[in-house]
Amino acid sequence: MSNSYIVEGMSCGHCVQAVTNALKNIKEDADIQIDLDQKKVTVSQIDDETAIKEAIEDAGFDFIGKA
Repeated sequence: MSNSYIVEGMSCGHCVQAVTNALKNIKEDADIQIDLDQKKVTVSQIDDETAIKEAIEDAGFDFIGKA
């Protein structure tokens, strides 16, 4: 199962890598898909939305909520 979230502040490949790394720190084999144009992060294999929010915010981005 996957969930999508809106994340503000991502603008480049470095941002994508930072968010991906932050989320993979929660679960290494998680599937992370990021669409910069839609500001959308889709996460599979991590169900803890609080952990996702904290990881994204700790990486320096604004977690807006479910897409």
